[in-house]
Amino acid sequence: MSIKVKLIKFILKKFGFTIDYTIPKEARNSVLAFAPHTSMWDFIVGKMVFVAMGMKIHFLIKKGFFIFPIKYLLVRWGGIPVDKKRIRMLPVDIGNIIKSNDEIAVLIAPEGTRKLVKSWKRGFYFIAEYAEVPIFLCYLDWGTKKGGIGPCIYPSGDYEKDLAIIQDFYRGMKGKHIDQFNL
Repeated sequence: MSIKVKLIKFILKKFGFTIDYTIPKEARNSVLAFAPHTSMWDFIVGKMVFVAMGMKIHFLIKKGFFIFPIKYLLVRWGGIPVDKKRIRMLPVDIGNIIKSNDEIAVLIAPEGTRKLVKSWKRGFYFIAEYAEVPIFLCYLDWGTKKGGIGPCIYPSGDYEKDLAIIQDFYRGMKGKHIDQFNL
């Protein structure tokens, strides 16, 4: 275990976080739905959880963040720029990235933003459907201070039915900003 991983585990433990270290084999080639996402801290602590787990992830982030010197860090950490001008093509673009790699886990916040939303974005689902990979339900619950990878959903083609199952998993979890997580 590297010094970096030991340090991250120490920091998480010091702040009271526990991690479920179970990583299903199929999760290494999947879409990772991540919720709740109510603060930049969700990403920072969530990224630390994945590093502690030994799971390499890629994540979607606005293209505008890819400027020097932050661009270097984002690419190194697994950032994939999202061009709002091509948002309608996102499922195909990201799906093709997944299809062209033997092993890639793409983390997506279905809420699409840290702000309160009335409904989740559908892109994570359509990316998994197009790429023909499972969706793993990943979480960082600030109420219990626990993070990890939960159950797996294979897109059935019935988005509403599958979304109800997905959201049921997250019911009761709390984001960093409780009032900004809506199911």
